[in-house]
Amino acid sequence: MSPARPTIHDVAARAGMSKSLVALALSGSPKVSEKSRVRIEQAAAELGYRPNAAARSLSIRRSRTIGVLILDLHNPVFAEILDGVQTEVRQHGFSTMLVTGGENPDLELAEIETLREFQVEGLILISHRLPTDVLRSIAAEIPTVVVTRDDIVAPGMDTVSNDDVAGARLAIDHLVGLGHERIVYVSGGDNPVSHLRATGYAEAMTDHGLTEQIRIVPGGLTDATGYRAAETAVELDPTALFVANDIAAIGAIAAVENAGLRVPEDISVIGYDGISLGALRRINLTTIGQPLAELGRRAAERILHRIANSGIESNRDYLSAELRVRGTTGPAAITPS
Repeated sequence: MSPARPTIHDVAARAGMSKSLVALALSGSPKVSEKSRVRIEQAAAELGYRPNAAARSLSIRRSRTIGVLILDLHNPVFAEILDGVQTEVRQHGFSTMLVTGGENPDLELAEIETLREFQVEGLILISHRLPTDVLRSIAAEIPTVVVTRDDIVAPGMDTVSNDDVAGARLAIDHLVGLGHERIVYVSGGDNPVSHLRATGYAEAMTDHGLTEQIRIVPGGLTDATGYRAAETAVELDPTALFVANDIAAIGAIAAVENAGLRVPEDISVIGYDGISLGALRRINLTTIGQPLAELGRRAAERILHRIANSGIESNRDYLSAELRVRGTTGPAAITPS
């Protein structure tokens, strides 16, 4: 039978002080003298005492916990953003509680309610499927920051996102600079981020005098959807594919090669996100790299500031992406005359 865990009463007895003074000292209260604090902390260390986090949060009405909703645990983009969030909040003495809704808005809302039952002090939503009215209602009751999306604005809520329109323009500028004109956009499906990248694609094509060459093929954000969409795109006789994200670009490259074509000699392929994934390093994918960890860090910075300063105006942060040229893009193939 394991020995009983020491309690706050044991610490008080060892230190020769009252339980209330011990509780104040262990919660970091400035009302306790330095001499008493040292004595109490020494007693706690000798006994191996650990405060009960739930009880402590109730006593001081602070959980020092940030709730994080992540749209898709399998998407490495969101995982890298989460790393940035956790690194920043830990530096400020906060912890995170993670949930996912699996792209189901009803389940997302249920998970957020669970987080609130645990008295989280703020919410970071790493993408979401929540309707506008629901998101605004949540932000009205608890400090909220949304990462990757900026299509919904609400009081009490900040957004942190990549400038997807500008990033898409970088991709097209790069391809046009290599002599490509027949550039097809393989979309990421019906979601705000994919639509913004489509806008950047169309704007850049128009600016380069290639309006007649604009072609958008519906796709998705997985390698399977990227493969199927690229099969359709290849039939349009492109010299380059701009794919909505890196994972879909893996599928697109496979479809190009299975059609008996070479990447980049026959068709160049460029992705979007810049995720750290072994498969992408082997493929040597040219991509538009988002500052993923910085998106998470900035979101954490915003939520901590909002928690400390209630009632401040909403803020929208845009972080720039960068072109990362690798081996899947090259000069446009010369068509025999």
